Amino acid sequence: MTNNTYCVIMAGGVGSRFWPLSTSKTPKQFLDILGTGKSLLQQTYDRFKPLCPAENFVIVTSLEYKEMVLEQLPELTAAQVLAEPLRRNTAPCIAYANAVIEKQNPEANIVVTPADHLILNEEEFRRNINTGLDFVTEREALLTLGIKPSRPETGYGYIQIGDKVDNLDKFRKVKTFTEKPNLDMAKVFYESGEFFWNSGIFLWSLKSIKKAFQENLKEVSDLFESFIPEIGTSNEEKALQGTYSDCKNISIDYGVMEKANNVFVKMVDFGWSDLGTWSSLHEHAERNEDNNAVIKGNVLVYDSSNSIIHVPDGKMAVVQGLDNYIVIQSEKSLLICPKSNEQQIRQFTTDLKSEFGSDE
Repeated sequence: MTNNTYCVIMAGGVGSRFWPLSTSKTPKQFLDILGTGKSLLQQTYDRFKPLCPAENFVIVTSLEYKEMVLEQLPELTAAQVLAEPLRRNTAPCIAYANAVIEKQNPEANIVVTPADHLILNEEEFRRNINTGLDFVTEREALLTLGIKPSRPETGYGYIQIGDKVDNLDKFRKVKTFTEKPNLDMAKVFYESGEFFWNSGIFLWSLKSIKKAFQENLKEVSDLFESFIPEIGTSNEEKALQGTYSDCKNISIDYGVMEKANNVFVKMVDFGWSDLGTWSSLHEHAERNEDNNAVIKGNVLVYDSSNSIIHVPDGKMAVVQGLDNYIVIQSEKSLLICPKSNEQQIRQFTTDLKSEFGSDE
């Protein structure tokens, strides 16, 4: 463990595809989606604790979730929880974290991770993070972790691998990034062996990522450079509001990673899922002989298969005659939806807010 290692956890999303459990008031990263007794955010923090001192964690979240983060991670101080006043996607989120870290340690090496991933082999995960940190410490490099695809998935971004780096077998130069492809293209990617899923986990030195921002996303870089002197002053909150108001909404992938010429990928295999949908949770949950996963609740299932079911404690449910369905009940809401239509769940929540003024 080194005091130059920092971990940035991005925890500001609304997790609308996990409705009705995940709502705008309590998004999925704050929920025990997996039934482990800990939220996804708490599991992510625990995963990195052996690699990073507690004082070197930075959690970036939305203003309305700051207190929730502090309740779930009591080891952290309020100064370690960065509350974005507006949602502006991952590039501004990372630029904000960079600014705060630079004020503390210009020599920092940083791991950036979403708060809501599932990692099955945590020991192998930490081994890969350590070798990745060594890689970015020794060279000016932006590193992402690439997951070997197990199927032609249309819900993930893809990385095309290029040449080996310094005879390091698992490190490759990145040829191309491709956002979520259609099924035909995903099949081509899967069969070629040249494409890996983009995990959304990044490693770099502070100096390397700041230079990449300046070269590829200068307007965002300049905004946060101007913000740095305000950190820790009475004007910080006002300055942050102004910075975000002027900042474009753009992802780190599109704004920096797809444009920079020093982007590398480490090919890894540690049992990864971004838990972006109910289907992805079904894939990793315990299932019966009919491939049904009852995540929680007193449930009887008849003549049904390939489905995922969740009801609250103290509730009972009978499910009969369903194949490939999502059946999720929260304390206030109920979703019954074919798995094939789950991409519409985000639209359902928008419609609920429009029709009833709330998604719960």
